[in-house]
Amino acid sequence: MIKNYSMYLPSYSIGAKVYDKIPEICRPYGTKIAAIGGHKAIAAAKDQIVNACEGSDLEILDFVWYGGEASYENVDMLTDNPTVQQADMLFAVGGGKATDTVKCLGVKIGKPVFAFPTIASNCSACTSVSIMYYPDGRFKEPFFFPEPPVHSFINTEITVHSPSKYLWAGMGDTYAKYFESAMSSKGEELPHYIQMGIDVSRMCYEPILRYGKEAMESNRAGKVSYAYEQVVLAIVVSTGMASIFLTAEHVIDYNTGLAHAIFYSLTAYPHIEKNHLHGEVVSYGVLNLLLVDKDMETFQKVYDFSKSVGLPTCLADLEFTKEDIAKLAEGAVKMPDIDHNPYVITKEMVIDAMSRLEELAC
Repeated sequence: MIKNYSMYLPSYSIGAKVYDKIPEICRPYGTKIAAIGGHKAIAAAKDQIVNACEGSDLEILDFVWYGGEASYENVDMLTDNPTVQQADMLFAVGGGKATDTVKCLGVKIGKPVFAFPTIASNCSACTSVSIMYYPDGRFKEPFFFPEPPVHSFINTEITVHSPSKYLWAGMGDTYAKYFESAMSSKGEELPHYIQMGIDVSRMCYEPILRYGKEAMESNRAGKVSYAYEQVVLAIVVSTGMASIFLTAEHVIDYNTGLAHAIFYSLTAYPHIEKNHLHGEVVSYGVLNLLLVDKDMETFQKVYDFSKSVGLPTCLADLEFTKEDIAKLAEGAVKMPDIDHNPYVITKEMVIDAMSRLEELAC
C-alpha cells in the first residue's frame, strides 16, 4: 500500500527575455516585492528586473543585501527588515547562498519566493532545501521544506556574463548527483520517487559530457549557445528536480556519496575553502568514486572530460601531494555521506583510488 505523500516540482523559465514574464507569473501573489540578494548579483540583474515590472502594478519596494552568508542569523536579520515585512513576495537574486537564505526566510515568514539565479553553478533556484551555515562559514545543516521557489527565472544573458569558473565548478558538482545516487541505490527495490530521482539524475551527467566543453567556451565568450543552455539546464533544473525526488524523506541516503565524502575530507584544510570551489573538488571525488566502484569505462570518459575542461584529476590540482593520501582517505571514510552504500567503502579502497589517479597524472 502506497503511503500518502505530495511532490512539488520546479517551475521555471529560461532564456534571454524571461524577465518579461515577471508580471504575468508573479502578479497572482500580490504587488509588493522585496528583492534580496548579493551585491554583485543585484548589480547584474536590477535594471532588467525593474524594467520588467514597469507598466504593471508590481512595485519593488527595495533591493536588500542578504547578509553574505546563508545563516539563520541573516534570516532573522531579514525577518526584522521593514521592506521584507511590507512585501507580499520575495525575489531571491544571486547565487546559491543568497537563494538559500531567501528560501529559508520565505518558509519562516510565510511569503512566496521567486528565484533569479545570476550564476549557473548550483541548483538552489529549483530545490526545496536550503544549505545553512554558521555565521563564520562552517556548514551547519540542510533545512528541508515542502516546495521549491514558486518560479525560477533563468536569464541566460545574465548568467553567460558571469565568471566561467562557476559553470566550470557547477558541472563537476552536477554530474556527481548521477554517480552518487546510482551507486548508493544499487541492488535496491526503490519507491517511485527515489527511482524517479535516479532516472532524472542521468540528465545531470549526459548533457555535461556532451556539451560541457562547448558551454565553457560560450561562457568565456559571453555568448549564449545551444550547448550553454543545455548545461545550464542540467546544473540548475535537472539537479534540482533530482534532489527533490531523492530527498523526499528528508534524508541524504541517495543524494550524496563518496564524491562528497572526499570533498568534506579535503575541506578540513583551509586552502580548499580559500582557493577552490565546491564542485571543482567534488569532481575530483567523482573520479575516485568510479575507481572504487570499478567502473573503468565510465571512469575513462569522465577522466578525459575533466582533462579537457581543466577540472582536477590529481592531488596537485588541489594543492596536495601523494604524502597526503592516507589522511585524506581516513577523513573521507568517516563521513556519513557513505553510510548508505551497497558495500562498505574502506580507507584502503580510497587510498588505492587516489594512488591510481596519481599514477595517471605522472
